[in-house]
Amino acid sequence: MVGLECKPEMISPNMPNKFPKLSTKIHISIPPAVSFHPVTNRSPVAASDSACSAYEQYLRLPELSKLWNSRQFSGWENESILKPALHALEITFRLVSTVLSDPRPYVNQREWKRRLESLASSQVEFIAILCEEDEDNSETRGNKPIADLSSSTGVLARDGSSAEVWKISGDAVVVNRTCEASLLPRLTTWQKSEGIAQKILYSIESEFRRCRYTLGLGEPNLTGKPNLEYDAVCRPNELHALKRSPYDLDNHENQTLYTTHQIMESWIHTAQQLIKRTVSRIESKKFDQASSDCYLLERIWKLLEEIQDLHLLMDPDDFLKLKSQLAIKSVNETEAFCFRSRGLVEITKACKELKHKVPDILGVEVDLKGGPRIQEAAMRLYSDKRDANKIHLLQALQGIEAALKRFFFAYKQVLVVVMGSLEAKGNRVFTSSDSRDSLSQIFLEPTYYPSLDAAKTFLGEFWGGRFCRE
Repeated sequence: MVGLECKPEMISPNMPNKFPKLSTKIHISIPPAVSFHPVTNRSPVAASDSACSAYEQYLRLPELSKLWNSRQFSGWENESILKPALHALEITFRLVSTVLSDPRPYVNQREWKRRLESLASSQVEFIAILCEEDEDNSETRGNKPIADLSSSTGVLARDGSSAEVWKISGDAVVVNRTCEASLLPRLTTWQKSEGIAQKILYSIESEFRRCRYTLGLGEPNLTGKPNLEYDAVCRPNELHALKRSPYDLDNHENQTLYTTHQIMESWIHTAQQLIKRTVSRIESKKFDQASSDCYLLERIWKLLEEIQDLHLLMDPDDFLKLKSQLAIKSVNETEAFCFRSRGLVEITKACKELKHKVPDILGVEVDLKGGPRIQEAAMRLYSDKRDANKIHLLQALQGIEAALKRFFFAYKQVLVVVMGSLEAKGNRVFTSSDSRDSLSQIFLEPTYYPSLDAAKTFLGEFWGGRFCRE
């Protein structure tokens, strides 16, 4: 049943009696076959083991993985998802420091500041949504480490890595805590980074307004909310112990590239954990929660696209020099550079595999004869509107597909701009209409959800024909 969902299904010319409102005389135009090479729904394949291992060693991923996978708070289900997300945010603070410390006079620091402000704000927004939904769900709330500021009765203590300052809220005395291990409070004291750091702090204050607690990174915390024990969860000191690339090269872009990809891999790991939870929730029929997870996955793909765009700000000459120093080259014409990330390949496959959950969501089985059973069930769901949670989930799944394909399309364009079209295609002419390369296969392949696509096409033709007759 699972393996057949991806096959295209024919639209039955005779609608069953269950659909008296749908006309049997609807004519649907089928687009002509594309002239170039056929594109199929094939999952990407990771690069060679040697290329993937070299990539992982360059980014020190084995050491980062230990931090991502460490569990310190029993009973807190969201720790596996929130921790790598906080790591990505903390590494972004390090990237701010790296870029603003760059002594090269030709670096476009103005645009770097704007991009990093935007990236940090997007990450804060994601983390705030994750924390907010965690609080709303009693199953995932768990035993997260929260410091209740109102319980200190105004006693200023110096314990752990938190600095506490007085804060008055009405007649009550509140102690506001600021994490000391994070780089963000330090960035507020440096003239070059003060502006961007303050903007990030105000972003935290704004995005966490609906959450019961806040991060405690120095944001105003005007309502005196409890603080997450950021140091205990994120462990910034251990994270920043991995700040240096294992290759000491005479090239300032080395540290920028290294840090950028550590941010990307942290979000990829977050996506891996989120996909596991999504599948579990779908199988448990918790469609409302599953749809929220799917929309978070869509946001992660957009975050990855925003991160990869940072390559456009790197100096062309210095970056291409670094590429030669690191001996980065395309092994063959179908191997894209991004497929050296095993994690990226894994989440791409896992997101595509979510299509097999559609029959379970709709409560039907795949017709082994190729009939439109799933399509008809989707049409009933869309037209009846009796189960909004299922509709939201199906829409979110297709949103993931759109974001995934946009990421790989955008990645191909970035690759051309940064390295040149010839190198981007493994020294083969890029302007060819050939679509056999691995990246084109992903964003040109047919929809992952042919039954949902057919259902919407049929309903669109039905309503179009009805209004034309009127």
